[in-house]
Amino acid sequence: MTHNTPLSPRPLHHLAEGRRRLMTVAQLRAHGVSAAETEEQCRPGGPWQQLLPHVVLLHPGPPTSEERLHAVLMYAARERTATAAGSPAGVPASVPVQPGGRERPVPAYAEAMITGLAALTLHGFRAAPPLPSLDAIDVLVPRLRRLRTTGCARIVRTTALPTAEHVTGVPVAPVARALADAVAGLSDAGVVRLLLTEAVRGGHCEPAAVVRELSRARLLSRPHVVDAVDSLVAEGRALAERRLYRMVREHGLPEPVWNVDLRLPGGPHLGGVDAYWPEHSVALELDTRAHRQHDDDAEWAEHARKREHLERLGVTVVHLTPRKLRDGAEHQATVVRTALMAAADREPAAYVVVLPR
Repeated sequence: MTHNTPLSPRPLHHLAEGRRRLMTVAQLRAHGVSAAETEEQCRPGGPWQQLLPHVVLLHPGPPTSEERLHAVLMYAARERTATAAGSPAGVPASVPVQPGGRERPVPAYAEAMITGLAALTLHGFRAAPPLPSLDAIDVLVPRLRRLRTTGCARIVRTTALPTAEHVTGVPVAPVARALADAVAGLSDAGVVRLLLTEAVRGGHCEPAAVVRELSRARLLSRPHVVDAVDSLVAEGRALAERRLYRMVREHGLPEPVWNVDLRLPGGPHLGGVDAYWPEHSVALELDTRAHRQHDDDAEWAEHARKREHLERLGVTVVHLTPRKLRDGAEHQATVVRTALMAAADREPAAYVVVLPR
């Protein structure tokens, strides 16, 4: 008996009875199907088809969107030497942790995840195209993996693989990374703007995270991307301000004066703040910076100088980020309330002029 001799006399159709009818050539061999037999089954008009190199679809019709996604992942993922018996690589199976214990999923799809437009569709973006309309599905892999783009699998390489998020059993890149990979292949300014705006408006991620990924991908030199980023920053700013107004009112904080400039009487401009409580000398600033990377150091230095100047004058500056407001508004309201209450124990602050911004 040679290594190509099937280990089981059962008919091959039993392999196609699973929910996801995909297997790698190695898995078929483990089920006793020889390479020659696999090739015979995949001939034109046969019951199987080779969807991607080493990935076999166990039925003759067109693949579903789910099958295409998993086929791309099976092609790109590093093959595991141990999978649950009868379970295709990348298809989670359950194995007991201990006798009588709970079951846990077998890890799947090592070093591969869906990214780009397909990932955005899985994340629920309305502006992303439906999966059946995509000619190719982007899959993110480590830079040194020896893979090539082929068929419906488009290889995207990265030096540092992010932590995947799982959507309906499919590992997908985080929204900010998926956006950058999608934008890299888009030339339509309108589509780019819609995707970036939906990322913020839909609460998928903060503008700063998107801009960081766009910067890493060296996409901020493209004019249509720069224009979309400007809209993204404005959208993020407006959303953060709405959350700030809601936090003040829903958590019973005193009403501040909003969006004002502070100056010394007859002296220099101290800077603008998003909210100011004159009776307590407490200022609040929203950090919605999401600018190009080479501007960050200068802008942050200017921000730090303003804060230090105000605090030397006795003005307490509370610094909030959009993410803190989104994920912990009650805690941030407590931070502001504490600063207001502490005002009574401080030396009186210098008199400042408050002007509308």
